[in-house]
Amino acid sequence: MPPHAPVNILIVDDEPDVRTILREFFELEGYRVGEARDGHEMRAHLERHPVTLVTLDINLPGQDGFALAREVRATRNVPIVMISGKQDPVDTVVALELGADDFITKPFHLREVLARVRAVLRRYQHDDASPQVTPAQAGNDALVFEGFTMSRSRRELVDQSGRVVELTAAEFNLLDLFVSNPARVMSRDHIMDRLKGNEWSAFDRSIDTLVARLRKKIEGDTEHPRLIKTVRGVGYVFAAEVRRA
Repeated sequence: MPPHAPVNILIVDDEPDVRTILREFFELEGYRVGEARDGHEMRAHLERHPVTLVTLDINLPGQDGFALAREVRATRNVPIVMISGKQDPVDTVVALELGADDFITKPFHLREVLARVRAVLRRYQHDDASPQVTPAQAGNDALVFEGFTMSRSRRELVDQSGRVVELTAAEFNLLDLFVSNPARVMSRDHIMDRLKGNEWSAFDRSIDTLVARLRKKIEGDTEHPRLIKTVRGVGYVFAAEVRRA
């Protein structure tokens, strides 16, 4: 997304008051805003209008927000922020696994929503600002570790047998952070700041959950991980040797 491109936010929520509050606030901040009350209206809007970011409620008529998040992630490279009245930590975990970029619970502070939306947009702008890779150069951005090959340009991880390892957006972003900092001990605070921006709760354990999910996909023995090691009382370190393909 070019730095000065208009930002189009689609709010998907079945509560008219919530949609109105968010729309008016985002518009005051200079964003273009669309609304949808269910999956049908969301799809129609996505087909007809450019969308830069989607906010999704969980409890929706018809398909719930989890199903819609999976659908959006499978078809479009746009950030997803879940905004929900459900405060069960399991919902946060499920949302991240499906590829959501952040999860905010109701009731919320509008300034917090704005800060976290901006943080997500900055991450996507940074990704889009990276040099474009031509097919002839595609192999040049590949990194290799422990039999895995990771391509940043394709956002793809392949194991030693040639099988593509299915990673959510959040899992890939975490792995990218690790392979970019091999042998460096990173605190949970640092990881949270790099992946989610500066607006987060000190009691947020979603990073631990995300690490556990990533370990299941790249570690042979999750009980005794060799790649992503826990540094007790501090955070994590990526212990594998990383080299360019």
